[in-house]
Amino acid sequence: MKESILFGWFYLLLTLRYVFIAGLAFLLFYILLPKKFARFKIQSLFPKQKDYVREVGYSFFTFIVFALVGVIISSKAVLPHTQIYSDLNEYSWGYFIFSVVLALVIHDTYFYWTHRLMHHPRLFKLFHLTHHKSTNPSPWAAFAFSPLEAVVEASVIFVIAFLIPIHEYAIILFLFLMTVYNVYGHLGYEVYPHWLVNSRVGKWLNTSTNHNMHHKYFKGNYGLYFRFWDEWLHTTHPQYDQTIADLVRPVPEKPEIQQA
Repeated sequence: MKESILFGWFYLLLTLRYVFIAGLAFLLFYILLPKKFARFKIQSLFPKQKDYVREVGYSFFTFIVFALVGVIISSKAVLPHTQIYSDLNEYSWGYFIFSVVLALVIHDTYFYWTHRLMHHPRLFKLFHLTHHKSTNPSPWAAFAFSPLEAVVEASVIFVIAFLIPIHEYAIILFLFLMTVYNVYGHLGYEVYPHWLVNSRVGKWLNTSTNHNMHHKYFKGNYGLYFRFWDEWLHTTHPQYDQTIADLVRPVPEKPEIQQA
């Protein structure tokens, strides 16, 4: 397949995935049911129309970079040197699932350190300021990157492809899960229930609240899927625990009025 056609297919798939996942989240939480979910809104105000336009515009440009990376890694010059495989029988289905989980762990580590690096004063304006223009992000902000940050974010696929054996379909599943979680991180609402947030596993999961606070305060909460690195390196925002507790606290049931 010619590179131009392959680029077109990659770009189309990336934009359709983004429009479907971010669009569905926006439709439910911002258009149809904002009052129903009002108590779970992390910041009380809503972004302005110009914010949505900026986020979508930069996202569509980001997918140009992502599609180019897809073309590069699929090329005859690069693909044979990766550990990407196409025969499902080459590894077990158990490994298939494990490789997706491992890819998420690798991505989380990659994201934490590159994200934190882009907050360095000498790099912030050049790489990361565009994304932080969304101080109160919407689902559309998930891929609103500057061109340089888009290169950084897209390059994680090289790390994964060269580091671990991974099937083509596992990469697709990984990218789908990445998009879902990225949209959730920019949702502007906290949808995790209190029992999950307070569980042994849940306390290590990143939340929409966690990432929203990063956009609001510009410091701390650098993780993507998990909170390991933030907790280990003490970069969790000091108000995070109280903020998430207030959002997910169960509403007390009204006592029943007994008839005399």
